[in-house]
Amino acid sequence: MIKAVGVVIPAHNEQDLLPSCLTAVRRSASQLDVPVHLVVAADACTDRTAAIARGHGADVVEVGARCVGAARRAGVRQLLQATRHLDPSAVWIATTDADTRVPPWWLRRQISYASQGWEGVLGTVTVDNWADHPSRVQRLFAQRYRAWQAHHPHVHGANLGFAADAYLTVGGFRPLPTAEDHGLVDDLVAAGIPLLRTTGIPVVTSARSRARAPGGFSWLLATLAAAEETVPEPREEPA
Repeated sequence: MIKAVGVVIPAHNEQDLLPSCLTAVRRSASQLDVPVHLVVAADACTDRTAAIARGHGADVVEVGARCVGAARRAGVRQLLQATRHLDPSAVWIATTDADTRVPPWWLRRQISYASQGWEGVLGTVTVDNWADHPSRVQRLFAQRYRAWQAHHPHVHGANLGFAADAYLTVGGFRPLPTAEDHGLVDDLVAAGIPLLRTTGIPVVTSARSRARAPGGFSWLLATLAAAEETVPEPREEPA
């Protein structure tokens, strides 16, 4: 039974988009009847990211790694410290990104999946503003996502949840500058942790053209912008 939930958000100079992210997470947290700990890992920020996070009631961990894997890892470490009085199997950790808005039912559905025995949940992303990209990018992105129906192969740090004990079992996020979410999922799969891939909890993320993490979501959109009118093969495979 889940007795506490944590949400970890890495952020590098996200003062413009972070408020909407935090408002959405707070709305989702309000649907739960267990404590929800919100942690923002402000990574090498030179703007008001940390102050904005604190103003929204989040705990802030300030790191200078300029590395999303290290930031997520530091955020989870803070969360585990805050819930150290609980058995890790009773703590659920969700991660999203500062340029992302989660739906109101995001946490509630993750906890429901956890109650069914899933120890990790992998969700999908949607985009509501394609202004920074040619029209074909939206079309190719939609084709890529429609290519799989029941068991999608996607991994997004912007829409990921897992039990704390499963996280500890595999050693947590690797301090990687990119693909730290893929690394964690690969480790969970190797450890035999039951993972649910679902399209039932999509989040809305930005389609900004300036990438924050090399090889991340913005990089994917850039590859689609340069692609022919075909659906690119994903680099990840279903577990």
